Amino acid sequence: YFRKMLLSRYRTPCIRTFSTNFKIYTRTGDSGTSQLFSGERRSKSDHTFVALGATDELNSHVGLAREHAFNDGLHDISSQLEEIMSRLFDVGAAVATPLNTASSTKVARASFNERNTDVLEQWIDEHTETLPPLKNFVLPSGGLCAAQLHVCRSVCRRAEREVHSLVELGAVDPHVAKYLNRLSDYLFTAARASSCMNGHSEVIWRK
Repeated sequence: YFRKMLLSRYRTPCIRTFSTNFKIYTRTGDSGTSQLFSGERRSKSDHTFVALGATDELNSHVGLAREHAFNDGLHDISSQLEEIMSRLFDVGAAVATPLNTASSTKVARASFNERNTDVLEQWIDEHTETLPPLKNFVLPSGGLCAAQLHVCRSVCRRAEREVHSLVELGAVDPHVAKYLNRLSDYLFTAARASSCMNGHSEVIWRK
């Protein structure tokens, strides 16, 4: 589904425009291959699809965290997570358009804006100003929203590792991996902020 949405987004002027004949299934992947935005068909076990799957999984977890944040009245965090979900689609588009095989036109269309990382850093700084200094290791805790954000953080780390291996092959722009690296920092900070705003206590590591 994530791959189909990416293909639809970058083939049409507007992601909200779908043909009435659009079907969620195509049967083209039944043989164990799938198509990248570049037009290539590769095995579903190809590392590009592993990275795409990790990014898709991360986006689903962020979506759940957003629901918790929204229900808790944490509107700043909720809106930030909504923005991040869209940027993760951009991450997926960049990953699905290998720099070393895709055409220059498609690479340009799916290019990742490095300023997205600057936005994350701004949000991290803003949340950090409201938090007490970090003096101990924090365990995943602090209420449902915070705990889910910690899940997002750990999944984000895995997605970053998968994408970084493609960066090393020259298939993905390093700015994509940099964004995921900073995103895990944001998710950790947002988890602490949501715990604080909800009046929950963080559980500290004890030996």
